[in-house]
This record gives sequence, C-alpha cells and structure tokens, in this order.
Amino acid sequence: MYFAINDLYASAVRWRLWTLLGWLEIRQRYARSRVGPFWLTISTSVMITSIGLVYGTLFGQNMREYLPFLAVSIVFWTTFSQIVNEGTVAYISSANYIRQISTPRSVFIFQVIWRNTIILAHNFILIVILLVLFGTKDYRTLPLFIPGFVLFLLNASWMAMLVALVSARFRDLPQIIAAMLQVAFYVTPIIYKPTALNRFKWVVTYNPLTYLISLVRDPLTGVFPSAITWGVGLSLVIVGWAVALFLTGRYSKRIPYWV
Repeated sequence: MYFAINDLYASAVRWRLWTLLGWLEIRQRYARSRVGPFWLTISTSVMITSIGLVYGTLFGQNMREYLPFLAVSIVFWTTFSQIVNEGTVAYISSANYIRQISTPRSVFIFQVIWRNTIILAHNFILIVILLVLFGTKDYRTLPLFIPGFVLFLLNASWMAMLVALVSARFRDLPQIIAAMLQVAFYVTPIIYKPTALNRFKWVVTYNPLTYLISLVRDPLTGVFPSAITWGVGLSLVIVGWAVALFLTGRYSKRIPYWV
C-alpha cells in the first residue's frame, strides 16, 4: 500500500501531464468539429427530453420536479459510468507509455477522471438551465452539492483504479463491467424516484449506487441528503480506497507485463 500511496502522490504532482493528456484526447476526438464536446451535451439534452416526456407521462409525474430530477440523475450517471468504463482500459490503452517510460500508474487514472470531469462541465449546463427554469425546492441545500460531489468523484476514482488493475490482468473484464453497468442503470433510481418501488424496495435500499447518485442529486433538487446517504458515501470511500491502494501496491509492478 505504501508504494501505491507514493504512486498516487507522484501522479498528483505531475498534474500538468494528466490534465494535458486528458484535454488533448478530447481535442483529438472532436477535431474539425465546430460544436466539439457540446455534441455530447446536445445528445444528452435530447435523451433527457425524450425520456422525461415519456416516463414523466407514464409515471404521472409533475414535470417541474421530474425533469430536473431526471437531468441530474442522467448527467451524473453518465459521468460515473464513463469513468468506470474507461477506467477498465486505462492501462491497456496506455500500454506503450507504461512499457517504455517510467510513469506513475495513477497518471492514467487521473487522465480518465479529468477527461470525464471536463465533459461533465459541458453537460452541467443542462442542469443549470433546468434549475433556472423550474427552480428547486430549497436553495439552502445547494452548498451541500460540493461535499457530495467530492465523495461522488472519490468513489468513482477508486472504482476506476480497481477495475483498471484487474482488467489489465483479465481482458474479458471490460465487457463484463460494461454489461453490469447497463444492468445497474435499471436497478438504480435514475429514471424513476426511489419511492416508486414499493414491493421491491430492497432493490433500491441495498444498492450502493443509489446513495452515490443521491449525494449529488439531492442537494441540486432541494432535498437534504439523509445521514445514511452521507454514511454510505463516506464508508465506500474509506473501504474502496483501502482495497484499491492495497491491490495496486501489491500488483502495480506486474502491470507492464500484463499490458
């Protein structure tokens, strides 16, 4: 674990490297595009509008409350799933760097997190627009978004670090993770509210992703996150980072051989 902590510190010190790599990858992905990363914002807005109209009508929801709820849920779920999905190939896609240059391993994890944080900043415009149009139940909850987002990002980070390590060893894992995230989307209250499930309430209650999404969604929609939500989020950070750092410290030297 000591090696992993040193690696994490060395990567943080090299912040110019992973911020540049993340920004460069975004620029290359949208080269010669006039709209650039805002294409993702446009596609997300279309998805929110279509799902909102269909499921909002189907569930008999008040659109003034449901659309902001749905927008925050989808935007942050997209960020979370992309960080974990891209984390599975963080080491694999950077195999040339890892084999040829002595670079801290966490640089490539930070690159994934930074890149998706930039994309989140573009999509967050949709949330701001909906909050301006429809408002929120209680504006006193908005400052709670900052610590909630920190816990949300820390949890996504250790998951990305863990799946990156295991995926470098077992190449079938990226496909398995992608399939599991697809299932998780439907069993996590994203397009429906947590109170919508009565008979199968345990699906939401025992789903840790429910609390991760609530950490960022509740403050933006005027709801004070419960003590359980904060407790689960903080517990996941402590346990998750301990496991991720332990495994990374133990197997980090094998990554060049695996990739």
